Amino acid sequence: MRRSAISALTTLALLGAGTLVSTPAVAAPLACGGISTGSFSGSAGGSEYLCAKEGDLLDVRIGDVHATQPSLGYDEVYYKLGRYTLGKDTINKKFDDWCEANGQIQAATATAASTLKDPSSFTCQLPVGQETAESIAPMKTVVVGPRGDLYLTDGHHTLTSFIETADGGPDLHVRLRVLGNLSGLSEGAFWTEMEKNKWVWSRDVDGNQVPVQALPKSVGLANFADDKYRSLMYFSRDIGFAAGTIPFQEFYWGAWVRDAAPVDLTNWNRDDLSSYLATVKSVTKAQTALAGDAVVDSGFTATDLGVLSAWNDGKAESKGEFAKLSKPYTDDKPGKIAYALAYKATL
Repeated sequence: MRRSAISALTTLALLGAGTLVSTPAVAAPLACGGISTGSFSGSAGGSEYLCAKEGDLLDVRIGDVHATQPSLGYDEVYYKLGRYTLGKDTINKKFDDWCEANGQIQAATATAASTLKDPSSFTCQLPVGQETAESIAPMKTVVVGPRGDLYLTDGHHTLTSFIETADGGPDLHVRLRVLGNLSGLSEGAFWTEMEKNKWVWSRDVDGNQVPVQALPKSVGLANFADDKYRSLMYFSRDIGFAAGTIPFQEFYWGAWVRDAAPVDLTNWNRDDLSSYLATVKSVTKAQTALAGDAVVDSGFTATDLGVLSAWNDGKAESKGEFAKLSKPYTDDKPGKIAYALAYKATL
């Protein structure tokens, strides 16, 4: 399988006190060992990625990436699959998700004949080759490990949804952004560095440590345990906290819900919309009641983990993100939980 390594068109530099500055760069082929090449087509493991640099965009067969977490929030994947199969969008959301993951913002056009397996059958807002700092930022990320194997540090739910959808599967390709290249390290040193950088989540759904050797070798629902707390925190985005501050952010919050038990989840029914919404509300109320310097998990404070200063970002229950989440499947624009429940009902 031919897999291209594409240099990022924008170099991101951190200057001063955390200010993000984008510096245009000329696209150039990767150079390695004095040999300059625009692509790699090795057959031994991921050897074609050994020369990838931080910031490079790699065209990857998604079945080849290794996981860095033992579980998923299944309900997040069910939401995505519900949106893909039962959606009411003018353009199927799967094309938006693929375009965003590929560094091209979102879908521009798609027809009934369009398929994820053939990117030429739909168009994205931004053509390949015209990426910007803003379009690259939400791309899913990988670390290059020993033998050139790729380890996914963000995007397990998205890539799993691509694998599980009818026109997806492990042979589907999408570009991933290189977070770092640790291929020169031994296996043990690699995992030590991954732990140090917090690029791996090695706890199971009960909070027990999982040996890194036991982490899934690929994505796909069958490879992961179902973490209900991770699902709960996905639906709590922009109600109790802002997503995107650190890798595995929802897992840290989920561990807090499980271990600190800020609310009673005894009556939480994951198959009932009203019960799910009530649980999201109680948990996010508890989140936003925390002091910013309160330690949530692993030394991270509520502020570190993006806690909002006010519940639902200061909006009334009938407004904002909570109102969107509350929409039933019968609505023209169903909420995420409603889509998840509608999809689960088809299983």
